[in-house]
Amino acid sequence: MMRSTAGVEPKNNRQAIARERDLIGAAVTNTSFAEATTPTRERHGVSFREAFWVWVRVAALSFGGPAGQIAVMHRILVEEKRWIGETRFLHALNYCMLLPGPEAHQLAVYIGWLLHRTRGGIVAGTLFVLPGLVCLGVLSWAYAAFGNIGVVGALFFGLKAAVLAVVLEAVVRVGRRALKSRAMVAVAALAFIGIFFFAVPFPVIVAAAALIGFAGNAAHLEWFKASGGHGPAAKSAEGPAASKMAVVTFGGAYAVLAYMAQQAVENYHWLKPDEMLVGLGFAETTPGPLISVVQFVGFMAAFRHPGALDPVLAGTLGGLLAKWTTFVPSFLWIFMGGPYIEALRGNKALTAALSAITAAVVGVILNLAIWFALHTLFGQVDERHTFGMVLEIPVLSTLNVTALVLASAAILALFRFKIGMIPTLAGCSAAGIAVYLAGAI
Repeated sequence: MMRSTAGVEPKNNRQAIARERDLIGAAVTNTSFAEATTPTRERHGVSFREAFWVWVRVAALSFGGPAGQIAVMHRILVEEKRWIGETRFLHALNYCMLLPGPEAHQLAVYIGWLLHRTRGGIVAGTLFVLPGLVCLGVLSWAYAAFGNIGVVGALFFGLKAAVLAVVLEAVVRVGRRALKSRAMVAVAALAFIGIFFFAVPFPVIVAAAALIGFAGNAAHLEWFKASGGHGPAAKSAEGPAASKMAVVTFGGAYAVLAYMAQQAVENYHWLKPDEMLVGLGFAETTPGPLISVVQFVGFMAAFRHPGALDPVLAGTLGGLLAKWTTFVPSFLWIFMGGPYIEALRGNKALTAALSAITAAVVGVILNLAIWFALHTLFGQVDERHTFGMVLEIPVLSTLNVTALVLASAAILALFRFKIGMIPTLAGCSAAGIAVYLAGAI
């Protein structure tokens, strides 16, 4: 159990904010954009230099997806350094959970902004993604150059099989938290049917789910009422529970991957389906947000279509461009919306819409898991059109038994034996190499 650095929990939100002024400065409570962006004397006593090196440390430890990354920030910034109190940390997390994009990255930007305004947010957010930027750049180049060569290809073969289990685990994890009523189960089912059978675009599903949530709340249906996880009541939650809640919001990178796969694989043909699994495996095992997989997609797209540029240079620029366009909006959300977070908290209609979106995301991630499985476990998948539906039918004779065995072993490791994600990915990668050396693939 994580202890609150603010002592006994205050009775209301105003008292909570007042109690934490000594930790993060009085300027934090400003609600006017003009006032909140006006430089003020830093009463928290944290120098910019010290904050810089702490953000370097946070970035180096930012493994394990959003839950792990938020837990690292809580341990270092709340418990160890005591730069920000428990209530303010949860307040900031609640706001970031309302935003599309990588929650953990947005939280780093937000806390950096609280401490040192715009320059603090820029430094915190940039350092948070920098280690992953370097690692993914190197891994993307290695895959492009050596991915089809013997033992290296075998390593990636094992990695792809393991990632299938990771995506399936995400379906279960998000589903347990999001599907709390029959209405939410129905929303998830409709989302799955829409995207899997009718190829409905992900943005359309999100918009439809939001409308359903708004309508359900307006009709005062119990199934659509918010549980309070996003509102003021969340300030009394335990640190670990609040950290894990960030996994739910919009389904994280797994939800976006479904849309990304539609575009990069099916529409633009930049990558093969199983290569998306390789990119996801890279993002899972390197520091930084999981959505950093966009860098791999951008690298491979530009590497294979370099134009007049050298392929490696084109790939590097493509990866950087994808990363830039993905993470810059997070800075803008925080710098422009930070002063108005109080207006967003406790909004029941908005929370109901977010709950419905999260439920829909469960169906989207399930579609992603099945889509990956079909294209990884089978050498040939035929597409058939009937009654307005698009059906993907695997050719059973092309089943890759080795991939099936490795994926099954990964599922057992994650679900039955509770082995961590990174050890599971590493083990399956090693198994892929062993199978190759044994001449089975």
